[in-house]
Amino acid sequence: MSILFQAYPLARAALFAMDAETAHEVTLANLQRVYDCQATRRLLHTQPQAPIELLGLKLANPVGLAAGLDKNGAHIDALGNLGFGFIEVGTVTPRAQSGNPKPRIFRLPRSQALINRMGFNNLGLDAFIANVQRSQWRRDGGVLGLNIGKNADTPIERAADDYLIGLAGVYPHADYVTVNISSPNTRNLRALQGGDELISLLSRLRDKRRELADQHGRQVPMLVKIAPDLEQDQVDAIADALPTLGVDGVIATNTTLSRTAVQGQPHADQAGGLSGPPVHELSLKVIERLRARAGRSLAIIGVGGIVSGKEAREKMAAGADAVQLYTGLIYRGPALVEECVRALAVAR
Repeated sequence: MSILFQAYPLARAALFAMDAETAHEVTLANLQRVYDCQATRRLLHTQPQAPIELLGLKLANPVGLAAGLDKNGAHIDALGNLGFGFIEVGTVTPRAQSGNPKPRIFRLPRSQALINRMGFNNLGLDAFIANVQRSQWRRDGGVLGLNIGKNADTPIERAADDYLIGLAGVYPHADYVTVNISSPNTRNLRALQGGDELISLLSRLRDKRRELADQHGRQVPMLVKIAPDLEQDQVDAIADALPTLGVDGVIATNTTLSRTAVQGQPHADQAGGLSGPPVHELSLKVIERLRARAGRSLAIIGVGGIVSGKEAREKMAAGADAVQLYTGLIYRGPALVEECVRALAVAR
């Protein structure tokens, strides 16, 4: 393990003295600087091996980066250098948007958690694709997922139009595409997870993917990212519907609106999605229900609350095929990646 990874707790103290969003931007900028310098790049490089096959894709290990950390796909290579088996970037919307007013990220250190209400802030599809095309990650054999959403000012009844634009734009550059219908920070977005709305959206995306597969000569796997706050019957309905709609997998789960686990803590009453350990048990229940209902017809990527190898193992035991990290990286640093890979390799 890189000595720089072991030194992260010292850096975290300085980062946590900053506003959370500023610290996020500083971290990515410094990570990029280290990567861009050939002399220092090797100090951060690691690639723990625990190969698996997922969605027909060969992964160096089953530990990925969740969408949201690199919304514009501007740091793919630098993040890939930290040892992930796969990287997911976005969420990208067709048009650039600034997201919700700041401040919009809040730390809850007692629970190693975050609350965010970013609101899909990003530079738009054209800038996103340009960044993805500049990266070397896929050309060097890395697996890249691209996460798409809708613009905040697009009426919910026209949401499918935005997703179709996003799918067409990212399709040639993705190893898989994630349809994000579960962010709590875009008004009415979660309504797309239910009943007729879900079927209508995914039917149109299925048809578009068929066109794109013919056009590009390959079928790119499509996943849906869902919320941890769904009732069991809603999870069952999703598990039943997705395979018939051409969806290959589920990312379970996004952030939660529940505050039960953090009541009384500073910032606990802030609006937005809660991430970190308070989501872990919620996501486990969704994963278990999905796997029991869908069998092996869907790939499942478990995300939410992984702060050690223990939680990564529990995600896999619940039925996940792979896992993703985000909030745990903020609190533990990049050493968490290798810890989780080792834990999963031992658990096989």
